[in-house]
Amino acid sequence: MDDYPLLNLFWTMLELFLFILWFFLLFKIISDIFRSHDMGGWGKAGWLIFVILLPFLGVFVYLIVRGRSMGERDVAQAKEADAAFKAYVKEAAGTEGGGGGSGGHVDELAKLADLKNSGAISEEEFRKAKEKLLA
Repeated sequence: MDDYPLLNLFWTMLELFLFILWFFLLFKIISDIFRSHDMGGWGKAGWLIFVILLPFLGVFVYLIVRGRSMGERDVAQAKEADAAFKAYVKEAAGTEGGGGGSGGHVDELAKLADLKNSGAISEEEFRKAKEKLLA
């Protein structure tokens, strides 16, 4: 390692980084080809063959031709995932977004705790109401 200059070490690290970045981009484009709904089977097959047989040219042409729609699909997928996560959290917490629904166990428990803290109900009444609510 003594005869390997520091600048060559930095150059090797840059080449390794670009190599990993290239594969990340290649896999990102291949996954985008398959998740695109506006392209038919033959179009997907054509792009895939182009990207695999001529990787550098295929990737760059794909980014130029379909780069904007690739970004739009990423944003749409992120919005769908966010909406699904929010729906899951609401379902897990037991609350519904609109008023007049079940109200949820969390809200009811909070109201019971407030009543107990204010002295409106006793500890025994609180315990019975909590058991009834959670049953």
